[in-house]
Amino acid sequence: MNELLRVYRIQNKFDATRLSASWERLMGAPIAKRTKKVFVKDRKLFVELSSAPLKHELNMSKRMILDIFDKEFGQNMLDDIIFI
Repeated sequence: MNELLRVYRIQNKFDATRLSASWERLMGAPIAKRTKKVFVKDRKLFVELSSAPLKHELNMSKRMILDIFDKEFGQNMLDDIIFI
């Protein structure tokens, strides 16, 4: 399957969709309930939140969140997380 994704040049889109879809599972239901939108663009994960205190808390834990995604997907797929 990975070879097909590379041949058709859709590996990046597939990885971005996997990252977005796994947000709730990796971060938990309380955070997912306050998340409006999650998307990946240019190796950056954009997360739109409805709670300013949660935005601040997650911003302080950015490195830890990146480590969680790196462990889950086994590779360095993201350069940064931007909380909106």
